[in-house]
Amino acid sequence: DRCVLKFSSCGSSLAQQDDSGEMAAEEVQKGVTVIVGSQWGDEGKGKLVDLLAETASAVCRCQGGNNAGHTVVVGDTRFAFHLLPSGIVHKTCKSIIGNGVVVHVPGLFSELEVNEKKGLQAWQDRLIISDRAHLVFDFHQLIDGYLEEEKGKGSIGTTKKGIGPTYASKAYRNGIRMGELVGNFERFSERFHQLLESSCRRFPQLQGKVDESAELERYKTFAERLRPLVCDTMSAIHEIIKQGGRVIVEGANAAMLDIDFGTYPYVTSSNCTVGAVCTGMGIPPTLLNRVHGVLKAYTTRVGGGAFPTEVHGDVEKVLRDRGHEYGVTTGRPRRCGWLDAVALRYSNMVNGYTSVAMTKLDILDVFDEVKIGKVYRHNGKVIPTIPADQAMLEEVEVEYETLPGWKQSTRACRKFEDLPTNAQAYVLKAEELIGVNIEWVGVGAERSSIIRRV
Repeated sequence: DRCVLKFSSCGSSLAQQDDSGEMAAEEVQKGVTVIVGSQWGDEGKGKLVDLLAETASAVCRCQGGNNAGHTVVVGDTRFAFHLLPSGIVHKTCKSIIGNGVVVHVPGLFSELEVNEKKGLQAWQDRLIISDRAHLVFDFHQLIDGYLEEEKGKGSIGTTKKGIGPTYASKAYRNGIRMGELVGNFERFSERFHQLLESSCRRFPQLQGKVDESAELERYKTFAERLRPLVCDTMSAIHEIIKQGGRVIVEGANAAMLDIDFGTYPYVTSSNCTVGAVCTGMGIPPTLLNRVHGVLKAYTTRVGGGAFPTEVHGDVEKVLRDRGHEYGVTTGRPRRCGWLDAVALRYSNMVNGYTSVAMTKLDILDVFDEVKIGKVYRHNGKVIPTIPADQAMLEEVEVEYETLPGWKQSTRACRKFEDLPTNAQAYVLKAEELIGVNIEWVGVGAERSSIIRRV
């Protein structure tokens, strides 16, 4: 297999690069590290992936599509990734888009071109895409918009990137996979015609909106560009692991947006908890060694749905302005609130975190006091976890732990002990309420601003 040959030396070459002593060598030997969002997304997962990718053989995406948005800052350059794994900025790290991802091909090439202009180089040598990944077509994006219109006031606030309709095509078993595009193009053309016809029957608004001949010509060109990149990624990953390499799987979206465990129906269209690694990459659970969650020092979410610790007024404005809380993919302002330990305990139940990273602690530097939601009550009774009933979740009252602020900048701190005493106390209280070790604390956008607690 071309991918196995292409990646055949990455495990052994990494083993020779042990810059971090015994701990790094141990991580290399144990296979797969998973990084997932612990809240409603936008937690800064890309930053932790970027940090750990320095000693990784490969970084993978296992689910979602270009509805995700990960930002990585390298020096003065800010890279924005939607489909590409964040590890692609590392020249010695392979990037893999797994079978569980849905790929909008025009968006993929646009993203590559934008990041090439920012300095991304030689990505052709380190990017592969699963032949089992499903394709997002432009008409899927139109359908996404039609479905939102149908919901009226109950609209979810989707990114309208066509992700849900593509996963629906996959479930209906009339979706089209990447391997078909780069294979027999005549067969691909027939399948495209059938899918478009089926979609037009369900959504008459599509009639006349798609120039089928022009689309097929466009995809014929895409097929030529994609052919060197598309292969059996599962075999490639297992070969890397077999050789002692270290694989990082980067989750898109976050636990509270998971289609099964999130705040349904205000969720994304895929599983974005740890189980997606197995089904979206072909990696068995016995190879998963570490699962790291990523959370902000406060909470944000985009779109509709319950948000128990949401705040308004001056606090919301400060969090949004200081945290630059606008979506990477949509540019929409994010809703903001205090840290929610109840949601994070629930997230930990689903994912089983080895440890977590807390990002954006510095955003809280200006507050006189800071809060952590620690208990939900509904009609006076304590609710121990996130209820499945969205209406009930919208009605809960939150009991807070209020702590004094630190009123000084943390952005120059590079050790946990350098943080103001009250900032340290906030992290430790969050750790206690969540019940998971906070291994990393972020105090800025740069790589160097991530503090590791040892």
